[in-house]
Amino acid sequence: MNARSEAGAESRTEAVGCGAEAVGCGAEAVGWDEDGAWRTAAWRSGSGARAPRRVAAADDRMAADLAYKLVCEGTALLWRGDYHGARQLLAALGRRVDRKPPKQGATPRESFHLYRQARSRRARVLGMLLVPLETAADGSWAVPLRRAPRVGEACVEAYGPAPGPAGELTLVSLRELQGVLGAHEWRRKGVPIEALGGARIHPRHGVFSPVRGEYVDLVARAPLPRAGGAGSGPQTGVRGSVAPRGDDPGGLTAFDVGTGTGVLAAVLARRGVGRVTATDVGEQALACARENVARLGAGETVEVVRADLFPPDRAGCADLVVCNPPWLPAKPTSVLEQAVYDPDSRMLRGFLTGLGGRLAPGGEGWLILSDLAEHLGLRPREQLLEWITDAGLRVAGRLEARPEHARATDPAAPLHAARAAETTVLWRLRHATDRPAGAPAPPPGPVRPEPGGG
Repeated sequence: MNARSEAGAESRTEAVGCGAEAVGCGAEAVGWDEDGAWRTAAWRSGSGARAPRRVAAADDRMAADLAYKLVCEGTALLWRGDYHGARQLLAALGRRVDRKPPKQGATPRESFHLYRQARSRRARVLGMLLVPLETAADGSWAVPLRRAPRVGEACVEAYGPAPGPAGELTLVSLRELQGVLGAHEWRRKGVPIEALGGARIHPRHGVFSPVRGEYVDLVARAPLPRAGGAGSGPQTGVRGSVAPRGDDPGGLTAFDVGTGTGVLAAVLARRGVGRVTATDVGEQALACARENVARLGAGETVEVVRADLFPPDRAGCADLVVCNPPWLPAKPTSVLEQAVYDPDSRMLRGFLTGLGGRLAPGGEGWLILSDLAEHLGLRPREQLLEWITDAGLRVAGRLEARPEHARATDPAAPLHAARAAETTVLWRLRHATDRPAGAPAPPPGPVRPEPGGG
């Protein structure tokens, strides 16, 4: 086992091409000494992690304690042994990292930041166990290790076609490759969605899977605005019940801002909305949404377009604008985390600021947002209400749902107190000047939901 020096790493790092279709591919090469020869390979990281500066070859003879010492010191391990041995070593490294749980802060906010630091360190340490990918003789991706699984189809979905001629080598962390294989299984099997009558949504690699169903259920049961701006019927407020539709849902137009897998656009189409424009900026998300919409037979109702937040101005205004932005104002560390973390609440604030100009008269904006950030001390409720008011909007009502994921009920889960108190809220927003006939003007002060609003 020969670990190269940091100086040698810097002097021998060079730019390499990764292919136009690659996702999250860094333009770096990795070099290492092995069996007395200097070897190089392309580096690939979907999370944007930099190539390791020191790399040493490792196999089944390496003890887990030594491996842990090396990766903690900054030496990445390129696995040359049995593939299942690499998986066992990764699990052993995880157990060693987890011996030191995240510290508890004096406040929920501090605990959250300490938890994030601990998770970042865990990801960094476990990401130091590398496996090779190579271009096989038939041009597909392959892992040249004993008992390695077939990875060709999964890697094409995540990275695009294998680069270069046969034998071309790429290094990737085993943890990332496991994520690629897991995403492939999600896409193959799909996620059943109750609001779609049990039909399945098939997420792609890098696109957040709709496994938390409460936000989908809220969109399925919220009362639709009436076509032509005549208001909306009474809401049920009962989980799982069927909400009344407007007089003519087929005459409604809707925008699904940040569509991801396209699940909310599909739910709106299933509810009878006549025209839905779904937007996203990520190529994987756009392809994923189009694929799901077509599979569900909603292609004539839903158009998926590339846009940052709202569709192009030529789309005009909509009777209903739906957005489920990332819930926590923090910096994401991977493509997938962009669905959870929103730095400085950029997407949330952008949606609220632009909503008024894209709502048709009498239309509604549905903001689906967890209040976890409030329980963690990251964003107070008063701040959200102030942003709504400053955008010229008012709260016409809200629906709520309690999450059912395991972390909400497990006292041993990180940040359990905040997760146990979490509620997902669908905020029904309207123009501040748009009020039911005969309704009095609101008194000065903070925005409050109308009576009966959920």
